[in-house]
Amino acid sequence: MVAMVEETSHRVAFGIDIGGSGIKGAPVDLTTGEFAADRRRVPTPEKSTPPAVATVLAELVDSFDLPADCPVGVAFPAPMDRGVVRFIANLDKSWKGVDLPALVHDATGRAVRAVNDADAAGVGEHRYGAARGTDGVVLVVTLGTGIGSALLVDGVLVPNTELGHLEIDGHDAEHRAAESARERHDLSWEKWAKRLQRYFETVEMLLSPDLIVVGGGVSKQHKKFLPLLDLRAPIVPATLLNRAGIVGAAALAADAG
Repeated sequence: MVAMVEETSHRVAFGIDIGGSGIKGAPVDLTTGEFAADRRRVPTPEKSTPPAVATVLAELVDSFDLPADCPVGVAFPAPMDRGVVRFIANLDKSWKGVDLPALVHDATGRAVRAVNDADAAGVGEHRYGAARGTDGVVLVVTLGTGIGSALLVDGVLVPNTELGHLEIDGHDAEHRAAESARERHDLSWEKWAKRLQRYFETVEMLLSPDLIVVGGGVSKQHKKFLPLLDLRAPIVPATLLNRAGIVGAAALAADAG
């Protein structure tokens, strides 16, 4: 069944967020940042090779009644070098060196832009979410299994920052400060906040951000830990939550078009 995209006078782009277990996609109204039709989720193929995933992406895009010129943005769980996958952790190892936009274009026939998933989420939050209208340096950090980061300067993305892998006090930062570390070590919110304080004060010293936005599933519980942090920059919870990657990827695809 093909999903009808709601009638809109605004330009629409299609956003896809690829994860290790699921692939999510939806058309996005680029004026509002809202979905123009209900998001769909399909399982990531068990053998998640590039051809297998490309087939699923084509089926996902074709399940929506999209305008012929609708571009596709892909948020992908790996560092990207102008759309080429540098290395991969959560999918088949054969992804290394793949030109993702070319792969998806061949499968869908559409203009495609691909970016790191944390970067896509950061762009989504900057254009339509918690950082909307903020000039200067904006840092968006996602706390989950690891720490994802997106850095924007006057709205321009600085890609592939990987600030979760900063070495702080002899440790890879995400090993001590990610949400998974809080769960693994059964830390109280107060003890975890001390680790976050050390992480964010280090990043603040290096980058002097004007605003820090915290995303990831744990951001829903932001009242339990954000007030415990003492930083120069304002630090606020993300507002798009699990929509951010799709929305940001769609926006970047429209930019490229």
